[in-house]
Amino acid sequence: MWARYLAAAMLGLPLSVGLIGLLALAWPGNQEITALPAVMMAFPMWIAVMVLAFVFRNALRAWLWLGGATVVCFGLLYGLKLLGWIGVQA
Repeated sequence: MWARYLAAAMLGLPLSVGLIGLLALAWPGNQEITALPAVMMAFPMWIAVMVLAFVFRNALRAWLWLGGATVVCFGLLYGLKLLGWIGVQA
């Protein structure tokens, strides 16, 4: 059970930040307007991802799925940025 707690604590925040980052950058419209709702959704998303760690049958699956999803999210963010499809306005 402690391994699931650790998976939720260590991988919950990066995964929620990656998901919110993908959502915020892909959302149509002005980023100045859509940034605040995205930031406000970060905490509920973090709680949902941490709860998701306890849905898996064992701790290894929780680590693998949450870790894999985190790698995919940040890989998509970096890939889209390298392609020039998304950008952060200054």
